[in-house]
Amino acid sequence: LDFIPLGLTAKITVLNLAHNRIKRIQSQDLQQAVNLRALLLQSNRISSIDEDSFQSLAKLELLDLSNNSLSHLSPVWFGHLFSLQHLHLQGNSYRDLGQSSPFSSLRNLSSLHLGNPQFSVIRQGNFEGIELLHKLWIDGSNLSQYEQGSLKSIKEINHMIINIRSINVFSEIVRDLLHSVTWLEVRRIAFSTGAEMQVLRVISSSFAKKISFRETLLTDATVPEIVSILEDMPKLVELELVDCRLLGTGHWRMQIQAKQSQTLKVFTIEKLSIEEFYLFTDLQAVENLLSLLTRVTVRNTKVFLVPCRISQHLQSLEYLDLSANLLGDLSLEHSACRGGWPSLQTLNLSQNSLSDLEMTSKSLSHLGNLTVLDISQNNFGEIPDVCEWPDNLKYLNLSSTQIPKVTGCVPRTLEVLDVSANNLKEFGLELPFLKELYLTGNQLKTLPGAAPIANLVALSVRRNKLNSFSKEEFESFRRMELLDASDNNFICSCEFLSFIHHEAGIAQVLVGWPDKYVCDSPLAVRGARVGAVRLSLMECHRSLVVSLICVLVFLAILLLVAVAYKYHMVWYLRMTWAWLQAKRKPKRAPPKDVCYDAFVSYSENDSDWVENTMVRELEQACPPFRLCLHKRDFVPGKWIVDNIIDSIEKSRKTLFVLSEHFVQSEWCKYELDFSHFRLFDENNDAAILVLLEPIQSKAIPKRFCKLRKIMNTKTYLEWPLEEEQQQMFWFNLKIALRS
Repeated sequence: LDFIPLGLTAKITVLNLAHNRIKRIQSQDLQQAVNLRALLLQSNRISSIDEDSFQSLAKLELLDLSNNSLSHLSPVWFGHLFSLQHLHLQGNSYRDLGQSSPFSSLRNLSSLHLGNPQFSVIRQGNFEGIELLHKLWIDGSNLSQYEQGSLKSIKEINHMIINIRSINVFSEIVRDLLHSVTWLEVRRIAFSTGAEMQVLRVISSSFAKKISFRETLLTDATVPEIVSILEDMPKLVELELVDCRLLGTGHWRMQIQAKQSQTLKVFTIEKLSIEEFYLFTDLQAVENLLSLLTRVTVRNTKVFLVPCRISQHLQSLEYLDLSANLLGDLSLEHSACRGGWPSLQTLNLSQNSLSDLEMTSKSLSHLGNLTVLDISQNNFGEIPDVCEWPDNLKYLNLSSTQIPKVTGCVPRTLEVLDVSANNLKEFGLELPFLKELYLTGNQLKTLPGAAPIANLVALSVRRNKLNSFSKEEFESFRRMELLDASDNNFICSCEFLSFIHHEAGIAQVLVGWPDKYVCDSPLAVRGARVGAVRLSLMECHRSLVVSLICVLVFLAILLLVAVAYKYHMVWYLRMTWAWLQAKRKPKRAPPKDVCYDAFVSYSENDSDWVENTMVRELEQACPPFRLCLHKRDFVPGKWIVDNIIDSIEKSRKTLFVLSEHFVQSEWCKYELDFSHFRLFDENNDAAILVLLEPIQSKAIPKRFCKLRKIMNTKTYLEWPLEEEQQQMFWFNLKIALRS
């Protein structure tokens, strides 16, 4: 769209015109859309907005003008948007926000996103009128000038995101946000030297509760300074590093003073890139800072070992996520050493390199407070019959661990067990306290025995191979509240559905075969009562019908192949393709493109005579003939059929050396095929036939009927065995080539 469509009325509440080619918003475009709540105009080419374009949009709550071509922002645009809560202005071409505040009338504004690569100046008064923001996002990658006090008018900002490169400008901004920002997120800034960090010392006075660094560069010289600054922050609770890069190996040149912040409890690292991670130290310098941390996440950071001393200093740790790292069985044993993680309740070790479940369980067995353990997406394979686990373990995730069979290794204390996406064919463990069991994506053909898990309230057996339930199986599941058995191979019937709901007494059952059949309380299928539903043959016996269709399709393909083989269908297809290619080209090549006197078509078995006798005689004649031979003159890498077609078209004559071997050669057939269309159909004398040896007419394939006719009606040269007659043969052949 090049403009906003006409005819917008008061019935419209959401208008999405993103990703068009609109260049201008005019006064009358939105005049009637008085009930508009959301207006999405991002990714257009808007460079001009009439001053009263949004005058009638008093109910508008979301306005997205991002990624357009606005060179300035006018306060008049937003003067009547009294209900506006979300405003997106990033990705335009304005260099500043003007001399005053464009947002002074937006009293209900909750989130504001502005900035672009050209945005360079923030002036005092630019944010007047805004007192409270849930989120403020400033893209200031090239911000070079910030007037002190510009952001001070905003009393409270819950989440401040700033993309900035200049540390000096960043320091000035932070000075204005010391008491107003709850969560400060800094992106794409580089902390390279210790001297730079002195400018940021002002952050230590900030009341922010959470600090996030994204795509930030850190070095061995700046890490100690950052830690020192963050420790002085009086209310800091959470520190987050995401997609950051650390240059160094942890040999920090100045000792970190362990003032031990009393407020920092949560520390998160995700995708931290350490180029020389295999040389990284044991972090002894920071071990005294860890004792009060309660939640630590180090995800996707190539961690292969947590030093024992670090684990022992994490005295208050309750939650630890080490997923998507490189921990192995031996390194886990060292990381979870005696005295380490004494308060740990939740541990996530998914997507690591663990392979021995017995060793894993033993390494964690001393963690007396551990109740939740996720070791999914490791590669355990066969598991032993007996394992040693923490005494209070209640939740265990063993999904996607290549387990072919569950054994007594699984702890009896569990209340929740997830063994989805394995290769289980049966489940018969005695787990008296189990309440939730997840068996999705296995090979089960029957429900797990309910007697050993009498307290089960939720069971998921989706994507297995179940085909029916017996009444006996359901009798033992009386207490169950949820059964999800969708995507299986049930032989369906309305009576079966009714039994599940009415007799088994399960509150919520999902069986879906296909997924459109979802049975809930009261039991219904597509809104109809079970008794009124009539299922089709395809719905009741889907596997059987699909198998039958596959067999019939296979037999049809087999019959088609047999017919094609018997009646030379492949040959006809090849000929059709060659003919279509030939039809696209001119009847004769231009004289300037003809560069050979003759293209020689012969069998490989006759190559000795052709290459050592005929070629030598003709190419050494006076004047010499220029012959095209496939061995010598075909273009390497080009399709062979194209080589044949091009060679014939670039030659004045085509010389066929006929023999018993010739008519049996597959590639000689191709050359004859093309000649059949291009030469013989044109009734010219471009083809010269040389009979190297007597050949029976019946030996020529019947499908080359015109070739047989030409051999019967036109003269051809026959190679004489007598030496005195060979001179006459060469004389006649040269005459034919020059004609």
